[in-house]
Formats: sequence, C-alpha cells, structure tokens
Amino acid sequence: MRLLRAFALGLILLVGAVSLFPGSASAQQLCAVDLNGNGDAADDGETASCHLIDMGGWMCPIGETPCLADQGGAMRCPLGDQYACAVPASGGAPSCSANACIDTSANPIVEEPVVDDPGVVADGAVDADGNCLGTIEIFSGRAARCRPAGLSTTFQNCCKDKGKIVKDGMGGSISSITTKIAVAKGVFTGMKAAYTAFRAGATASQAASAGANAIIVGIDPTSIAISLAVNFMIDLLLQGCDQQDMEVGMLRGSGMCHEIGSYCASSILGVCVQKARGHCCFNTKLGRIIQEQGRPQLKAFDALGWSTAKQPYCRGLRPEEFQALDFSKMDLSEYYAEIEARAQSDIQIDMKDKIDAHMQTISN
Repeated sequence: MRLLRAFALGLILLVGAVSLFPGSASAQQLCAVDLNGNGDAADDGETASCHLIDMGGWMCPIGETPCLADQGGAMRCPLGDQYACAVPASGGAPSCSANACIDTSANPIVEEPVVDDPGVVADGAVDADGNCLGTIEIFSGRAARCRPAGLSTTFQNCCKDKGKIVKDGMGGSISSITTKIAVAKGVFTGMKAAYTAFRAGATASQAASAGANAIIVGIDPTSIAISLAVNFMIDLLLQGCDQQDMEVGMLRGSGMCHEIGSYCASSILGVCVQKARGHCCFNTKLGRIIQEQGRPQLKAFDALGWSTAKQPYCRGLRPEEFQALDFSKMDLSEYYAEIEARAQSDIQIDMKDKIDAHMQTISN
C-alpha cells in the first residue's frame, strides 16, 4: 500500500499540472538553419517558428538583424539589399533575415517510422518432450529509440536518465526483455489513465487512483522504483516525449541499454530537424555487459556488429556462441558492484519490513 500511495501522490502532482502539457499543433511557418555546419538543423537554436510581419508575410527569427537608415532615410538590410526590411506585426523596429520560412502545410515534416522491435518472445513453442522448437537466444535484446532535444520534442531531452528505475533481479537471465518493457509501459499506461480521468471530470485524487490502479495491473510493483518512476514520467510527459522515449529512458537509466548512435528521425525539405538515438535494450545489466564485451569475440558479429542506429541488430547469443565466450577477457566489475549494492539494499529493506511487521503486531 505504501508503494500505491506514493504513486498516487505523484499522479496528483501530474494531473494538477495538466495545463502545462504542450499542444499537439505545430507551427505553420518555421525556419531551419544549420548554424554549426554539421549537416542538420536538429540542434538547439537551429529551428524556430517564424513570426508575422506587417506586410502579411513571415520572417525567420534566426539571424534576424535590425535594419539601418541610409543617408536618404530609407531602411536598408545590413545583410544585403536582396533581403527586405519589414516591421513585425506586433510592432517594433524594422528588421530583416537571410533565412527563409517554410510553410509546413505545403511542405510537411517527414517522420521516420519508429523502430519498435518487440524482441524475442520468451517461452516459445515446444515439442511433446518439452524441447524448444525455435531458436534459443541468451540475453536477447530489443531495438528501440529515444529522442534528444529537437523540434519534435519541443527541444526537451527525451533521452535523459534518471537513476535506476527498473530492477533486474540481480542480473538473472531468465526474465525477458518484454517483461522489462511491460514494466515501463505499465507506468506510462498509469499516467495516461490519470490524465484521461482528469480530463473526463474526475478530481485530482480520483484521477490519481485511476492511474495507480492501471499501473499495478499485470506487473509487480516491486519491479520498479516507484518514486523515481513517477518523477521520471511526469517530467517526460510534460515535455511531450512519447511512449518509446520513456521506455528507453527507464531501461537506459537502469543500465540495460547499449547506445549505437544517432540518426535523423524528422526532416523538412531534406533538412533534419529531429535526431533519434538507436539502442539495443536488454533484460538485465549483465546481459548488456556480456553483449558489449562478448560480441567482439564472435565472428558471427564481425559483418554487422550492432548494425545501424536506425536499424539496431539486437539478437541474443546462440548457446554455442555463449559457450565460446572467454569470460576471463571480460571486465565484469560493473556487474559485481551492482550485486554488492543490491545485496546491501535488500538486507536493509528486509530488516525494515521485519521491524514494521513486529511493531504492527505489538500495537494490535
């Protein structure tokens, strides 16, 4: 019940701030400029909404420069006579810009399909003797992406980490990555349920209860750090991040994802305005470590490696590949540190639970 109350409290904060949710409508006129010369306009300050001018047109605020009066009193653009001076529709001094505006209704933003690999299904088909009929994969992963600050994320970082939210059972390889994704999706589902209830007329406490009930259906609440998950989801929802951004953010912050690189997720007129980071996310931190240090030892991965950020290659290790690994060449110190920290934490939680139970008994 303590976990449920903690989650409900966080949801009350969420529904109390729903007015901060970004609108879904995008600007009709925008400009995109590659200021740093890296071949895209996806970085902060390289994309902006154009503003209306008094002549009925639009002006790009990037590189906007005040116009100057010449000797005859006429206003001239310091950037060149080919750029017209205009007064903003809201008033003010004449200005000009060398950067053109783009009508997004005539030139819509092109979105790349979201990479959504569900990963290998655990416990597949077996024969009458219980033998697996499919391909056995050890420490299999799932391809997914998150988006850093850019136009589609209203320049908020949807890839940010916020501590260990998803627990991995001390590195056991039995749990499927789909289980970890279910935990992440469960939190997201809870948030959406709270928001939907609030918009339908529920009070903040009623909406919070609806969200709390939604998150605990089908998942073990002890699989996640509730308080961290609530804070994380509130932050990302208010920033306009989508479900996969949140899923990757939770798993990545918990040390279960390998980042492969970035690619263009959204563009307009061929100019990239939103990047994405491709990942392979695994069921445990140990799985990620072994995949990272084991793949270089296996010829099967020589050609593809991790493949590309846009299409990550996240398959698990075949039994014969796993047996061929030389663990003496691996640095597992990160995993050992995790075990020691988790063991100490488990001891403290166990002691607290026993004390609480004892106090409850003697108080009745």
